[in-house]
Amino acid sequence: MTSEPQQTSPDDPTAVSRKKDHIELAFRSRVESDELDRRFYYEPLLATHPAPGSLLPLSFLGKTLRSPVWVSSMTGGTALAGKINHHLARACAEFGMGMGLGSCRQLLYSDEHLPDFDVRDTMGADLPLFANLGVAQIEKLFEQKETERIPSLLQKLRADGLIVHVNPLQEAMQPEGDVFKRPPLEVIQQLLQSFDFKIIVKEVGQGFGPESLRALLQLPLAAIEFAAAGGTNFAKLELLRSDVAKQEIFEKIAAVGHTAVEMLQWANALKTELGEHCRTQNLILSGGVADFLDGYYLTQKSALPAVYGQASGFLKHAQGDYKDLQAFVQSQVRGLELAWAFLKVK
Repeated sequence: MTSEPQQTSPDDPTAVSRKKDHIELAFRSRVESDELDRRFYYEPLLATHPAPGSLLPLSFLGKTLRSPVWVSSMTGGTALAGKINHHLARACAEFGMGMGLGSCRQLLYSDEHLPDFDVRDTMGADLPLFANLGVAQIEKLFEQKETERIPSLLQKLRADGLIVHVNPLQEAMQPEGDVFKRPPLEVIQQLLQSFDFKIIVKEVGQGFGPESLRALLQLPLAAIEFAAAGGTNFAKLELLRSDVAKQEIFEKIAAVGHTAVEMLQWANALKTELGEHCRTQNLILSGGVADFLDGYYLTQKSALPAVYGQASGFLKHAQGDYKDLQAFVQSQVRGLELAWAFLKVK
């Protein structure tokens, strides 16, 4: 006795194979209660499927973003820097994101590697692009009376401003690290008094404690980038370049820091406490931001205008063919569109 072949519906030609998949995958598709993401309410009744490209544009650092995403500062002086930076800039142009370059220290005295960083034509003029220097380099420029090299750097990169990365533990762990002679806050204040270009201050993987945040929020910065714990920790990275004895001695101090969630709670409270004395009005929420759900949660919880930053995910996909990076960013943006439509932050 032979069974009759199952008929497919002309308006649903995949119905039979899809139902077969459902049966085979049903037991593998369970999500246990302890696996649920408790940060959100899921509201399936209140919106349609969002159209691709439906994220609302937002004003950030004087320009308009089409996605609330910041490509956080990454590679500076490697052989792959040019390829990575231009791939990232191309993705920024396609998806409307902002970008911070990796350390531009080597461009202060030579244009040899300028093509690796000169991404403005790739990115376009309408999106924010920031150069990047360590506070140690800026301290030395003040000491040597060579600070005019900074606006010159911004001019040749056609950058909208400067990111100052603050990294005392990284420098202390780095075998060839710089030594701070002045507190970074003093150097940043002097930079603000000396120039009128936009300045962002960021950490490098351990974040800022509440008193550091309090001090920064009272400065007229363009933004503060968290660079919180949970992403790449450059103090630990540099420690891993050291000898074994040094690693054993300093491994615990390299592990200190603050999460983006913790820092955001402080920043929100400080905004209320400081009132009109809160002069920094933008945040870049980065450090341990694994995907669009983390980014959506953090930006929705922020009392200040905010975008979220990612580095490792972008870096991973920017080293190969551009199509890999394009597909990654496209999936992240689509995830944001779905989150906006169906998720409410608790």
